Amino acid sequence: MAGTKRTSDRVALGGIVAALCIVIMFLTGVVPALYIVSPMAAGLLMVILAEEVSVGWAWLTYLAVSLLALIVTFDKDAALMFILFFGYYPILRRRLERIRPKILKTLCKYLLFNVFLVIDWFLTVYLLGLPTFEDTGPVMYAVLIIAFNVIFHFYDNILSKMDWIYRQIFVKRVLGRRGR
Repeated sequence: MAGTKRTSDRVALGGIVAALCIVIMFLTGVVPALYIVSPMAAGLLMVILAEEVSVGWAWLTYLAVSLLALIVTFDKDAALMFILFFGYYPILRRRLERIRPKILKTLCKYLLFNVFLVIDWFLTVYLLGLPTFEDTGPVMYAVLIIAFNVIFHFYDNILSKMDWIYRQIFVKRVLGRRGR
């Protein structure tokens, strides 16, 4: 009976996180300026699943949200961003944090992010047919790459802070449990 309750707890939390992710992703249709922020915010919720249930359960929820995001969201570029990086990075980040030395860990994170940028650009241009910056040349691409890397730097820092806030404040003080 206890195993069934634990499974039902996992399913319920996974469903709630998935629903919140889809609502957040759906907001890109309401406020198009959120097309970058929405996949980031939806990905942050994966931290809760990885922490409370398991990494495997977080991966399953990521897959479900990815499929649903492609079907129900208006902004397919935002759905691609979630699928290609922001949905799984908070889950994968737990493993990346174990890499030593710190410079190698940082290089791995930025390499992963920049590979995502290239794949996202190709899919956005050639699959979705969105326009490119051909008239401005390589300068605009360089500016965008730098800007997105700065955004990623802040996103990674936010994930670090969210991990700490979740464990130290929410779990210990609000839920009254000791950390794992």
